Amino acid sequence: MYHSNSYLDFILDPRNSTQSAANAEDNRHTEFGIEEDCPVFRGLPEYVRLVAGATLTATKTLADNQADVAICWDGGRHHAQKSRASGFCYVADCVLALLTLKRVRYPPPDGSLLPRKARVLYLDLDLHFSDGVSQAFLRSHAPAGAPQLLTLSLHHAAPGFFPATALAVLSDPDDSAFDPCTLSVPLARGASNATVARVWRAVERIRDAFRPDFVVLQCGADGLAGDPYALWNWSLSGEGGLGWCVDRVCNTWGCKTLLLGGGGYNSTNVARAWAYLTSIALRQPLPLDSDIPDHSAFPLYAPSFTLDVPAGNAQDHNTDEYLQMVESRFDRAAEIIREKVGQ
Repeated sequence: MYHSNSYLDFILDPRNSTQSAANAEDNRHTEFGIEEDCPVFRGLPEYVRLVAGATLTATKTLADNQADVAICWDGGRHHAQKSRASGFCYVADCVLALLTLKRVRYPPPDGSLLPRKARVLYLDLDLHFSDGVSQAFLRSHAPAGAPQLLTLSLHHAAPGFFPATALAVLSDPDDSAFDPCTLSVPLARGASNATVARVWRAVERIRDAFRPDFVVLQCGADGLAGDPYALWNWSLSGEGGLGWCVDRVCNTWGCKTLLLGGGGYNSTNVARAWAYLTSIALRQPLPLDSDIPDHSAFPLYAPSFTLDVPAGNAQDHNTDEYLQMVESRFDRAAEIIREKVGQ
């Protein structure tokens, strides 16, 4: 269990999920974050159970070696805190998945009497920083032992942009507070496939150093072109696109992978993305010029009525100088991680 007993008792009590309870003067809704972007709604306790249960069911198929890839598109609630809802996230299903996978054990390696503990990499591609997950595992590894879990978030960051946290800045190995297992790559406006492809080299250096057994990949779609946030200019296709990233993880990394959903406020583009990513996970990628099948929401897929989410015309403000800094810092981070893992 991750959440506090007091939070679970509150959020799972149906008496607290009514508007009249939320409006009461002596209510505890504010204490637990049930306000503003996390409002009450009918069926909230069941929703929390279903999201957590679905993610944990998918996680168990990996832990029990029943699948190489498992998917829960309604998961990925990466802002939820231990005792507080936040950012549309009422339950920390990502954290629950990571805690479950950390418990997996492998036969003792040569020369050892103890089973080897699984290593788990959490990689977040959402437009927003994975504050709930990163904070949950910040400096959680024993200084003298090999780390079991590493979090890495690619996201947008700017003054006033949610979530406001010092952890969202670019990780710096020279900082006295640096945690090599809590990594962050903020990207500026207009982040494009080219920028993500370049940053991806740093991501894969971290992967190579850490050598995970499992990857939990949060596939938020709010960085795609056409999202109402209009901050990144990311596409579904092409080198560096969201589909390309998921293909790299699922089909070339050699790790058991849990795919989770996340943000995304253009519902048709989110549907496009998750349909395409599912086909990639199945190693049967759909043609990006596939026609959207006729259904009740068909008019919303105008003007293309096809699967692809192409990039727009926004300028990419991520400079070569900044991307060189990312590469330099992550080269040093990878060396630190490699030493800690014992490679």
